[in-house]
Amino acid sequence: MYAKFSDAELAFQSEVRSFMRDNYTPELDARINHPDTFKEASIEWQKCLDRQGWAAHGWPVEHGGQAWTATQKYIYSTELAAAGAPDVVPMGIKMVAPVLYSYASDEQKQRFLPPTKASDIWWCQGYSEPGAGSDLAALQTKAVRDGDDYLVTGTKIWTTYAQYADWIFCLVRTSNEGKPQQGISFLLIDMKSPGVTVSPIISIDDEHHLNEVSFDNVRVPVSNRIGEENQGWTYAKALLTYERTALSGVGYCKRTLATIREMAAQSHNQAPSLLSSPDFQARLADVEMDVMALEFLELRVLSAIDSGSAPGMESSLLKLKGTEMQQAVQSLQWDVAASFGGVLPAEHGAEALWQSSGNMARRSYMFGRASTIYGGSNEVQRNIIAKFALGL
Repeated sequence: MYAKFSDAELAFQSEVRSFMRDNYTPELDARINHPDTFKEASIEWQKCLDRQGWAAHGWPVEHGGQAWTATQKYIYSTELAAAGAPDVVPMGIKMVAPVLYSYASDEQKQRFLPPTKASDIWWCQGYSEPGAGSDLAALQTKAVRDGDDYLVTGTKIWTTYAQYADWIFCLVRTSNEGKPQQGISFLLIDMKSPGVTVSPIISIDDEHHLNEVSFDNVRVPVSNRIGEENQGWTYAKALLTYERTALSGVGYCKRTLATIREMAAQSHNQAPSLLSSPDFQARLADVEMDVMALEFLELRVLSAIDSGSAPGMESSLLKLKGTEMQQAVQSLQWDVAASFGGVLPAEHGAEALWQSSGNMARRSYMFGRASTIYGGSNEVQRNIIAKFALGL
């Protein structure tokens, strides 16, 4: 986006840029991108952001957030992406935290918000089940009241980073009466509780992001329930709205497009560069224009949130177009790396220079196939848009 910033905004941009340069080092980047050191390095980075006051910048000021304008949020996310630095792992600070500060009791807020902000608690999300994905209200994980506790039995699936998690925020069925949405409650469950089992799911990119989480008569205090019993669907919808807003990936797309341009401008074995091809130029320009339009939409949504409006149908638009753009960018990256043999092992002729780029392109392309499914499939987002924007 070609924005004209005020002097104060330019000063803020310079502050963020300097902070990223000084604190997000190549060594830290390598550790975050290695599975053996991912959690430790991610926590180190998030604590660094928290010391600066930026980890939970979107929270209300009374809970440690920043009163940033939409433009400041845009500048921050843009500079973060330009530095190649990851944002916070979203399940805690960006997903469950808004539910906590909006609906939790004062005791629950005091118990969970400070350690979440400080990255002393690692959260995972217990929503999808083997028989309840996009049709989330069909979930069957049961929570049966037993005095001051619930006994929880069931299975959650596609649970990102459950292997690292200290706590899981979980949708459970506490009643079978009425509509399916009316019998759901929102529980916080300690992952160290007896009866919790985490089983890895290796995804198509050969990485361990996902898990199946099983509950076998897990005892959960009633005091760990957020809000009223059987009202969890209301809290779940609020969380999904914020999750989808965070899925646009504009910064990722812009950074990757810049890398693609740099890669495509290089020649290979005396052949013309990809960037000299009119067909490739047109394809690249189409994606760049779509990403620019997505960026304007994101800024509009941020401005609406600034004015006190909750993101509604626009969050579905961001999720829908954002994940489609991520896949388009990943396809471009794959094709450029492939033109250099970068997606092939070295023994098949790939140059060493392109091995890391090619491996990243392969991993991004493979894992990115799921982006139009998780967080509510894009078909579901189209239904939401059709209902609320078109009245269908």
